[in-house]
Amino acid sequence: MAGSHKDPTEPIREKASRYPGVADGSSCTQSSFKTGGKAFLFIGMQGGRYKAMVKLQESMPEAAKLARKDPDCYEVGSTGWVTARFTAEKPWPRKLWEKWLKESYELSHTAAPGKRPVAKKAPKKTATRKRVAKKAKPKAR
Repeated sequence: MAGSHKDPTEPIREKASRYPGVADGSSCTQSSFKTGGKAFLFIGMQGGRYKAMVKLQESMPEAAKLARKDPDCYEVGSTGWVTARFTAEKPWPRKLWEKWLKESYELSHTAAPGKRPVAKKAPKKTATRKRVAKKAKPKAR
């Protein structure tokens, strides 16, 4: 449709809301999507463009490469969050957002409390010294 400015975030929001156990809400001016209390997508309008943030792990090298190639559209944060900025005229490529959205959901879903048992590390064995109880000195009167 020529001249039509359909919201390019709508298919992303719809896909995110269809994952099992998802709650949607808002955070500041963005919509948020969470599973088990852990966010996996923030999306909305910012500065005249659309913005989506997803948490990545396996796809971080790909995201970093895109951020170097096109820093105006992609940004990689230090804690695993990746920001994609796009417009209705130049939307976020579907294959890419579908892949990253799924990865972000899976990371958050498995990290959510009660979703997957976390293996506890065995305590480190350290040399211990026996403590000898000191007798209290009688108080001087």
